[in-house]
Amino acid sequence: MTASPHLGLAASHQKRFLVLFDFDETIINESSDDAVVRALPNQRLPDWLKNSYRDGHYNEFMQKVLTYMAEEGVSKESIQSAVEKISPSPGLLNLLEFLHSNQKHFELAVVSDANMFFIETWLQHTGVRRLFWKIFTNPASFDDTGRLILLPFHSHVCSRCPDNMCKQVIVREYLTGRQKERGGVPFQRVFYIGDGANDVCPSLALGPRDTTFPRRGFPMHVLLQSEATFKANVVPWVRAGHQQEGPPTRAWSCSRFPPVKGKFFLASAARLESGPGTL
Repeated sequence: MTASPHLGLAASHQKRFLVLFDFDETIINESSDDAVVRALPNQRLPDWLKNSYRDGHYNEFMQKVLTYMAEEGVSKESIQSAVEKISPSPGLLNLLEFLHSNQKHFELAVVSDANMFFIETWLQHTGVRRLFWKIFTNPASFDDTGRLILLPFHSHVCSRCPDNMCKQVIVREYLTGRQKERGGVPFQRVFYIGDGANDVCPSLALGPRDTTFPRRGFPMHVLLQSEATFKANVVPWVRAGHQQEGPPTRAWSCSRFPPVKGKFFLASAARLESGPGTL
């Protein structure tokens, strides 16, 4: 976990709303793990390696991939370049620009099962690292042989999540810790933006005043439709140019945030009524 060196603790106490972002297919428009494979000479993994994946042990699998890449002569610089070339999700930079222009209201953090090297590399290259108060992800560093070594973020007992990370544990501990740091003052609203199946569990930590934004048609959105115990409001988000049907208070298009949708986001943060959301 890392904190932004550009944000002061005192100033953070004044922020009313917390916005939590997943990374792969949320901040960026694809999986960073898939993107770095393109640094291989033939830009693909052998079948024996792809078939070695065990359900619930993705970090273990990705370590095999990174070891294979090092053995194939893929350098740190090549991996870094592959990460830097990943496109942001449509409209994501506009959303971050809006949140930055209203930074007195919003605290931002990343909660991702990717790894620190990929996330830090992309955020720094794109020039948005300073916007994020914290990054919660798997530690990663290169060893003397040039291999990127992944470590699990933590251990946990959640049956929903992979063995290296439970995002709900992270979110709950973060909210508790920040409330203490803020002199006992909780955030007025929490917003969680994600796409994957592992983004459902952290969304269960949200209350009826909070909002989760699943990417429409992605696993998180599909799974939330059958989650009977869900308390937070649910607002699906869509690709650029995808016109969302229904009233604007139930969905937003990331590509249209500034200025109209950005204003809606801020207004919804301030005035969202309590009560369970519907899809």
